[in-house]
Parts: sequence; C-alpha cells; structure tokens
Amino acid sequence: MVGRSVTSRDLVLGRLRAALAGTPPDPVPVPRDYRRTADADLDQLAQRLTDYRAYVHRITEVAVADTIADILPAGGTVVVPPGLPSAWLPATVTALPDDGLDHARIGAADAVVTAAAVAVAQTGTVVLDGSPDQGRRVLSLLPDLHVCVVRADQVVATVPEALARLTPQRPLTWISGPSATSDIELIRVEGVHGPRRLHILLLP
Repeated sequence: MVGRSVTSRDLVLGRLRAALAGTPPDPVPVPRDYRRTADADLDQLAQRLTDYRAYVHRITEVAVADTIADILPAGGTVVVPPGLPSAWLPATVTALPDDGLDHARIGAADAVVTAAAVAVAQTGTVVLDGSPDQGRRVLSLLPDLHVCVVRADQVVATVPEALARLTPQRPLTWISGPSATSDIELIRVEGVHGPRRLHILLLP
C-alpha cells in the first residue's frame, strides 16, 4: 500500500505541534501603562459627533421636549423604552412604549428616543447598555431617526474610563454617528444597518 505523500500543510502542522509540545510557556505580561484618564471635554464630544454627521443640541433638560418637537414632525410616532422620563416627550408626538413591540412596528415608527449609559469625548462615541431608559438593542437599530439624551456627568474622556463604568455582561451598543457604510468605490451610504439620522441632546 502506497503511503500518502506529505503535504505542505502536514509540515506546517507538524512544526506547530512540535513547538507547542512540552510545558507551555509563561504568559507574556501585557503593559497597561497607557493613559486611562483625562479631563472630559463636552466641546470635544460635540465636535467628534458633528464630524460623524450627527446633530448635536446643547440644551438644558427642561428644553428636551421642545427640542424633540422641533426635530420630529407633529403627529409623528416615537418608540420609547419603558424607563424613559415622560417629561422628555412633547405632546405633539405619539409615544409607542416598548412593551414587546414587534419589529415591524418599531421599524415603521418615525423615531426612537433613548437615554445613554456613557459617552466618550475623544472618540465621539455614545454607549447604550440596555437599561430601562435605553431599552432593547433593536430599538436603536430599526427606526430611521434616533434621538439620544446624554448628560454631562455621563461623559468621560477615554475608552478605558467608559469601560470602567460599563458592565460587560450587558448588551452594549456603541454608536459613533448615524449608521453608515461604503462600497468598494468608497461611496458613503447611510442607514443601511441602523438609523440614518442621529440627534444627540447634550445636557449640562
């Protein structure tokens, strides 16, 4: 019986097995001396978000409802997570509380309004973690417009600071501007896999 010839794959796998045989090497320490903290800069966050084609509104909390009324057409429908403050919603819109709404109703809504868990100034990123005022991940993906309210005390400067505030087991959604992608010719297309328009209401 003629034996099977040795292939290049066999040679590579054999060398890997030989290298991994015996006592495993000690883990290589990973340096963690990079900068973790800095002063949170609301102006930097607003600029980064604007660069990503989000609309940023610097307002006080009492102006949230009026601002949303200006963004949305009168009579529009807005999906809201169960824990969203009712005072944020203007009387000019119809609220659809997410009590298990199906995807069709969520996608047909004019907008979704949520709060946020944390925002990163240096990267212009807003993070949702599924808390009651933010709701299920699907709420921030299907409607064409996402209005997100961010408080100043939720803004940190760096990603490590943001990670320290978040619980890894929660459903984290990281948002840097409206949904966008590009094809092989680098033509930008917005709204393919998430909201085409993103408004950030940044509170002091």
